[in-house]
Amino acid sequence: MRDFALEVFFSDWEFKAKIHLTASDVESMPLSELLGMATPDQRTAFEELWLGYTETWGAPDLREAIAATYDHIASADVLCFAGAEEGIYAAMRVLLTPDDHAVVVVPNYQAAETIPLDICDVSGVALQADDGWRLDLDELTRALRPNTRLISLNLPNNPTGALMSDETLEAIVDLCRQRGIYLFSDEVFRLLELDEEKRLPQVADVYERGVSLNVMSKAYGLPGLRIGWIACQDSEVLRRLERYKHYLSICNSGPSERLALIALQHRERILDRNRSLMRANRAELDAFFNDFLDLFDWSHPDGGCIAYPRFKGPGGVETFCRQLIEQHGVLLLPASVYRSELLESPTDRFRIGFGRRGLGTGLAELRSFVERTYG
Repeated sequence: MRDFALEVFFSDWEFKAKIHLTASDVESMPLSELLGMATPDQRTAFEELWLGYTETWGAPDLREAIAATYDHIASADVLCFAGAEEGIYAAMRVLLTPDDHAVVVVPNYQAAETIPLDICDVSGVALQADDGWRLDLDELTRALRPNTRLISLNLPNNPTGALMSDETLEAIVDLCRQRGIYLFSDEVFRLLELDEEKRLPQVADVYERGVSLNVMSKAYGLPGLRIGWIACQDSEVLRRLERYKHYLSICNSGPSERLALIALQHRERILDRNRSLMRANRAELDAFFNDFLDLFDWSHPDGGCIAYPRFKGPGGVETFCRQLIEQHGVLLLPASVYRSELLESPTDRFRIGFGRRGLGTGLAELRSFVERTYG
């Protein structure tokens, strides 16, 4: 497999940059704040935890709490992983064989296409940049083959923040059901829709071959816990995933499971805080981009805490992002990080994040750079 471009880029810059303006998670919290939400019994359970191996499936009470975030999923339908990336890797290795074919949307989180490409034939279907990043259902249908085994979606999408209508998702589920195709749905940014009317159902709830991926990292702002999961009604798929996990992490961290359980039991409090921060930050982004209409095309993402604006200035977006980090220490992700091996993807965009505190400081540095460099 080719190098994971996003992670290589972050390895070089994420912890060197003065200002991280492209983060894909919401503002995290110190351990003391999360433990402050715990009941006395939960606090005791954390402090007196035996630091041995845990269950490969995940702690039973944690799986119960995760299942409660779905409409039609039981704890037996949940398998925990060490973050979302392990879940993606295991799912693609378990669901696909060299004789299969997969369909993946573009642009995407690179693992969604790079891992399947290491296994079988893969086709890309482009989100329509000039039509609000809409997925063309007819184009998706034309991409299917007799041996198509899996369709991979990311809703809300990374990096665009795009969603789709309920009707489009229903049509995709119907298409998969008719052909016996698995529908893998990366839902890690779900619950970060500022307009809740646009929130889509979780695929595992509505389709017997739906595979829903989620994690504590994004909407809950707790990436340091490294707790993710897959929900699926197909018990045989989950059994095979559990067997595959034996070759990966084997089990999750016991302290992380206790902390994730506390967070899930206070999920509305955490999510309300996070969405409030995002609303304020989005207003700051609106004001910034409104001052530079000649340099940027900006529109609100449907969900998530990242967006993918277009850079229209001289020199191109790669030069823009490189000079910004080198001269002002402000980190953005240029379009090259989202290069696809399946289709031509936009080359004039960059990812900006608005889920963390301190956005105003980052935008002030960005403004200074833009005014000095582009007049």
